[in-house]
Amino acid sequence: MLEYINLLIIILSLFGIAIGSFPKFRMNRATISLVGATVLIILNQMSLEKAVSFIDIDTIVLIFAMMIININLRLAGFFNIITNKVIAYAKTPKQLLVIITFSSGILSSLFLNDTIVIMFTPMIIEIALHLRRNPIPYLIALATSANIGSAATIVGNPQNMIIGVQSGISFSKFIFYMFPISVICLLLVIVVISFFYKNEFGDERFNETLNSEPRIYKPLFFKSTIVLFFMLIAFLVGLPVAPTALAASAILLITRRIKPERVFLEIDFSLLIFFSCLFIISHLTNQMLISKVEISDLKFFSENRIINISIIASILSNLISNVPAVLMLSPLVKQMIDPEKVWLALALSSTFAGNLTLLGSVANLIVVEISRKRNINVRFLEYLKSGVVITLLSLIIGVLWLIII
Repeated sequence: MLEYINLLIIILSLFGIAIGSFPKFRMNRATISLVGATVLIILNQMSLEKAVSFIDIDTIVLIFAMMIININLRLAGFFNIITNKVIAYAKTPKQLLVIITFSSGILSSLFLNDTIVIMFTPMIIEIALHLRRNPIPYLIALATSANIGSAATIVGNPQNMIIGVQSGISFSKFIFYMFPISVICLLLVIVVISFFYKNEFGDERFNETLNSEPRIYKPLFFKSTIVLFFMLIAFLVGLPVAPTALAASAILLITRRIKPERVFLEIDFSLLIFFSCLFIISHLTNQMLISKVEISDLKFFSENRIINISIIASILSNLISNVPAVLMLSPLVKQMIDPEKVWLALALSSTFAGNLTLLGSVANLIVVEISRKRNINVRFLEYLKSGVVITLLSLIIGVLWLIII
């Protein structure tokens, strides 16, 4: 009886996490996961010490540290400079599309993709309206390229951070396999968006100039960029990702200029709560459903591993979101012989699948919400026609890449 109650709580929790709320309740993903984890702990008479042991502390520390680093970079004006400089080079609509796609994709590989779309969306809307262009195709390109670019590194998105910690794949090896396919798929975004919005991307040139000089705080800017540079070097030489990022964030907190409250107020603690509780829910789910099954009993996973894990991860990522999907599939991957390429396939498919619909990733929702507040509606069906093509083609190209190499 208790097992069925546990299963019901897990299903309700994952359902709420998938849609982001419960009807008529003011609950978000963080509160839903917290309530679900709490009920499961109480029902199973589990000690808090045991429950906490299910949380992957390295992943939580990595996300926390990257938040502090990103906040310092934003306060310093780093993202404003990058955004203004890359946009200023655009002389035609096609050039603007190319610059938006590659700048958001590459920056998303170094920072959380959610951070990049938060910074880019208002700027792209302002520029598109100033140039009297339709902002919709550029916003769709922003969302899809941020997701694709984030697949290139371990620190690009939360699911990659989880995979990086659990798989033990080095930062440099992850880039070696994933960066080329991300670049190829960024080109795919440009081709697909140009095809569906042919009228927007003609041969005309921009006559207007952009008069928006970014404001920067020089002391913090130089300190943040230096710390960022050495952190990336440490990643590339093989130092552990989580402790290295934590050390970089700690250095940035040693300051006489920025009040700590200003940094800590902007940390998304609800996201940390969400992931911590999700680890508990996923662990109990795996105990009930997955850990009882051996890989040898699952012919579907033992043959064509890369293709099949990609199919399952893509479906689950759109049903329950990509982070829960990765947490649920991780125990299966760990049981496989020589699982390195399967981990990479899981990272690729769970991230690329986020481009299927507007609900597929948090980055998509951020773009939509910021746009809506500025009276620009990115409609579900309009996004879908580009999103489906980009997702299917990028998954096919990505899976073939992993199989060939």
